[in-house]
Amino acid sequence: MLDHISLRVQDHSRAVAFYRAALAPLGYRVLMEYPGAAGLGAGMPDFWLMTTEQPINPTHVAFSADRATVDAFHAAALAAGGTDNGSPGLRADYHPHYYGAFVRDPEGNNVEVVCHADPDTKPAPAKRTARKSPAKAKAIKAKPNARVKTTAKAKAKPKAKAKPKAKAKPKAKAKPKAKAKPVPQKKRR
Repeated sequence: MLDHISLRVQDHSRAVAFYRAALAPLGYRVLMEYPGAAGLGAGMPDFWLMTTEQPINPTHVAFSADRATVDAFHAAALAAGGTDNGSPGLRADYHPHYYGAFVRDPEGNNVEVVCHADPDTKPAPAKRTARKSPAKAKAIKAKPNARVKTTAKAKAKPKAKAKPKAKAKPKAKAKPKAKAKPVPQKKRR
């Protein structure tokens, strides 16, 4: 898996302006810029433009996107000064669903945006998570830190032998309560 790639350019400011506009439909923007270098990306700088004094050996770089973005890239790249090198469309000689567009940047590099997805394929259904049985769910709710045994072969703990109970003593009879003496009331004036 690639982490990033660097493309050598001779006219740094022209290249940055072109790629800023051409890759905008992909969500790319300039994230880092130093003298003679610029890092573009949609989240992290994974596409770098590096200035060189050496003669350019044009290369091919391809970005992945959906079909609508392929179309938007092609239009944006042409408007930014690129040259058409293959309008958006199917390239069945690569594979039946290969939908791409190609543009030459101002330095002569072949820049492509491609979609490999079959437009007729329905998205896969979302995976369902395993549900806990109601009994296990209650046990977990009642005791959040308790472990629930999940195997049928879980060993039962041996029961301790019950101690013989001592004979209960008969209850003593309650003594009758003494009668309360009436409290004298004060006279009101």
